[in-house]
Amino acid sequence: MNRIETTAPALEEAVSSAAEPPPEKQSSAWSQFVYVATQNPLTLVAFGMFALIVVVAIFGPMLAPYSPLASDSANALKPPSWDHWFGTDNLGRDVFSRVLVATRLDLLISVIAVAISFVIGGALGALAGYYGGWWDRIVGRMVDTIMAFPLFVLAMGIVAAAGNTVENIVYATAIINLPFYARVARAEVNIRRDSPYVLAARLSGNAGWRVLAFHIFPNALPPMMVQISLNMGWAILNAAGLSFIGLGVQPPTAEWGIMVAEGANFIVSGEWWLALFPGAALMLAVFTFNLMGDGLRDLVDPQRRT
Repeated sequence: MNRIETTAPALEEAVSSAAEPPPEKQSSAWSQFVYVATQNPLTLVAFGMFALIVVVAIFGPMLAPYSPLASDSANALKPPSWDHWFGTDNLGRDVFSRVLVATRLDLLISVIAVAISFVIGGALGALAGYYGGWWDRIVGRMVDTIMAFPLFVLAMGIVAAAGNTVENIVYATAIINLPFYARVARAEVNIRRDSPYVLAARLSGNAGWRVLAFHIFPNALPPMMVQISLNMGWAILNAAGLSFIGLGVQPPTAEWGIMVAEGANFIVSGEWWLALFPGAALMLAVFTFNLMGDGLRDLVDPQRRT
């Protein structure tokens, strides 16, 4: 009896020590990010550029040296100078100020559209992957219908039919991005729905929706995070493309696509700065989000780390 009593505390201590991971394995998310950033400097550059874009989007109107809508006909079509770093347009408006202010609108359109498509597409794809049956068939046919159209042409049709407002641009961009999240969520949930930890959660008495929401879907988030970053760049490019062809944000609002479209008319006459700087800002934003996608992939999937 004494031998059993002395063995029990030792057994409990051994079990508790085995359940706790060694200190070297208790790495935080920050240490993981620092490791990936030092191994791949492009990841650090991408997150730094993203932070810069966010700062400009928040404080752009305060940082702009001139009003983006104030015209000055005496200084129309002036090349870049110390007074106007990016020059002026045909109405005498400061291009640098307009590029700064346009960052907020383009980033806001991208964030809201991607958030809507992520929530709706992820939920539909998770239900299709977990329950299968008629859920899977309905979601599959809906995704196939959207993907049957060229996505930018579909966005053009939606905006043309609903009206070229900022809200309709957001909805159109969300609709064309929805299939990406639905497909990724369906595939990830379908792979994990028969995993041992899912079976254990079911045997513990958890309802199906609870197993899906708290056990399966969180483990399907890493590949969807990478998709979010990639779609952010595509959403900005889509909004700028709609504005470029006249179906997006309307003048005199400062927006990169509008500025590129207006500047394209003056390239032949030599006013190259009107299209160059807004186009460079657009390219930089899309490039940043693409690099962030690679960095997030390295963070969430060490096996595919570059």
